[in-house]
Amino acid sequence: MRVPETFQDEHTGAASAAREAVVFDIGGTHFRCARWSPESGVRRMWSKPSPSVLVHPDAGADELRTRLIDEICAGVGQEKGTTAGISLGAALDQRSGVVYASAPLWGDSVTRFDLLAGLRERRPDVDWHLVNDVTAALLGLGETPRFDGFRRLLLVTVSSGIACRLVDRRLRTIPVDVCGLQGEIGHIPSGTTLAGNRVELNCDCGSPDHLAAFASGPGIRRLAERLRELEPRRCAVSPLFDEDIEFESTFRRLLDDDDPLAREILDAATSPLADVLRTAWCLDPSIDRIALTGGVVDGLGEHYHRALAERLTRDGVYLTSRFHPEWLAERLVRCDSSEADGLVGAGVAAVGSGRSARIGVES
Repeated sequence: MRVPETFQDEHTGAASAAREAVVFDIGGTHFRCARWSPESGVRRMWSKPSPSVLVHPDAGADELRTRLIDEICAGVGQEKGTTAGISLGAALDQRSGVVYASAPLWGDSVTRFDLLAGLRERRPDVDWHLVNDVTAALLGLGETPRFDGFRRLLLVTVSSGIACRLVDRRLRTIPVDVCGLQGEIGHIPSGTTLAGNRVELNCDCGSPDHLAAFASGPGIRRLAERLRELEPRRCAVSPLFDEDIEFESTFRRLLDDDDPLAREILDAATSPLADVLRTAWCLDPSIDRIALTGGVVDGLGEHYHRALAERLTRDGVYLTSRFHPEWLAERLVRCDSSEADGLVGAGVAAVGSGRSARIGVES
């Protein structure tokens, strides 16, 4: 690989080129591509809408997967011998790279899809690497010094979907199950209440009452619509339901104004996620920090963090929360997308890290 001029200096030289990768961060909303190296970080980043069921509602899952391969190969470019790292918002076997499903990308389709095989067939000259987007975000977080000294770190991403990943940094492993999976909490059966009523909602995967049906970005909007059905008079005077408004920005503005209706919706959305995190800490109190990231966390900022922390404090862990009520909330932290960057994590997965040894997968 030709050494870019920007890397030809006494500190990096030819070694930098060997450790540079084309990196992708692909979710249900955005398709991001850039160049990354441990020495120079992310550069030449561009973004466009993902080839998802939301953008192409009439396309079948097979067509959408073909579009995905097309766009990844186009993003790599024509240079031979390139190394490419992909962060994909999908449930996949972390050992083999076989993709099982992605509700934000392909709706309710659940079919084994060997994305790596498809990419290698199309571009055998490229050294391909694939990780789940939450794994990539966790690897990206490991490149920041903020979490140095913590052994067990759980990263939770809340965006168009929800998932988490737990790493033991001392053992340098991410444990997975027999299918190569870990942390697909977005599809755990769940529930919440709104205006005193038990709410039932369908998840993007097609199943009813999954965690993501309530607590994801689309889930928050669904809860708002359900509240309008339950209390039409109250919602009729709220700016959140005005015509031709942008929901996400209006919701954030109302939270900034401490609007009771917006706070009620957010409380209902964070309640089922708080249940999952409370259970995680109950089963494994050695988890040092739970870090929140993702588009919803970025968009709502401290409002989301505070609502979730209040839920954890309100309905805490038996006895621990009575004698040490601050124990859960102080271990819950928010990190922005620049700290848990899937582009960085995709690069770490592809060419390694400048800070530490690789983190492996253990089944």
